[in-house]
Amino acid sequence: MNDDTTTTPLAARIDHTILKAEATEDQVDTVTDEAVAHGFASVCVNPRHAGRVRERLDAAGSAAKACVVVAFPLGANAATLKGIEAVACLKAGAQEIDFVAHLPSLLAEDAEAVLADFLSVTVPARERDGGCVVKAILETAALAAGVSDDRAEARIAVGCRAAAEAGVDFVKTSTGFHPAGGATEQHVRWLRAHAPRLGVKASGGIRTRDDAERMLAAGATRLGCSASVAIVGGNAAAAGGY
Repeated sequence: MNDDTTTTPLAARIDHTILKAEATEDQVDTVTDEAVAHGFASVCVNPRHAGRVRERLDAAGSAAKACVVVAFPLGANAATLKGIEAVACLKAGAQEIDFVAHLPSLLAEDAEAVLADFLSVTVPARERDGGCVVKAILETAALAAGVSDDRAEARIAVGCRAAAEAGVDFVKTSTGFHPAGGATEQHVRWLRAHAPRLGVKASGGIRTRDDAERMLAAGATRLGCSASVAIVGGNAAAAGGY
């Protein structure tokens, strides 16, 4: 899943995202139609919208995928519940799953617990749909908050190793909802260094084309953005987006 960013258009690297709690069905439909029109990689939504997005994409004959978040945004669900939620999303029509890792296990660098957390999603998800794409959200800004770069990188490395062992397809920086912040170029570089065979998704705070290009240059192969239309148009987006 380590895609070559040099040969793929920017739009096809973007998961067009609407995850705010206030999102209406009409707003989700608009985002879905924008993904079709611009050729985005996926539409990333909360679980209740999985079937609606999949049906609308299929009706349009779009190559964009229905991407759904799991254990979002805290990652604090019991591991078994993460797996149940992932399978329910796949049954509803999801083709890609972005799940939030258990942050205390990553902060403690508890490799065994992190691996168990990741397997709780990948095993049942792959039993349901062997072709689904799974992304692990590590919340890298939180892992780096208040500690040295060496400690931050070590925590990120634990997540990357677990992701590779568990069969995760992408490691992802952020939910975009944590107060510690979103994607940084340095965190993307660490993800790329410690997960060389996986995709890397940068998300959180990517609001301009320059932001997007810097993340791709740092090693990202996928971007999570709510400002996607402005980004591909070369314009800055309003503050407050994903």
